[in-house]
Amino acid sequence: MTRSFRKGPFIAYHLLQKVEQLNKKGTKNSIKTWSRSSMIIPAMIGHTISVYNGKKHIPIFISEQIIGHKLGEFVPTRNFRSHIKSSDRRIKNK
Repeated sequence: MTRSFRKGPFIAYHLLQKVEQLNKKGTKNSIKTWSRSSMIIPAMIGHTISVYNGKKHIPIFISEQIIGHKLGEFVPTRNFRSHIKSSDRRIKNK
């Protein structure tokens, strides 16, 4: 379910504060965050934000195409592995 228009987008306060500080300084350092539910806003364009996936931080470069999405959409938490254990089973069945 989407967030109401009246409330506006959710952005973690600590993340927004770090982005504003970097914008004032004019630097483009990487920011580490655990806030996967924060929405990407235009103030973040050009920054690299490292989002935690439960194991490590994965860097995301913020561009204009991903504004309005959430940070967690670009960092998968689970890795899919094939259902077939090895290719030998396919050869034996033919």
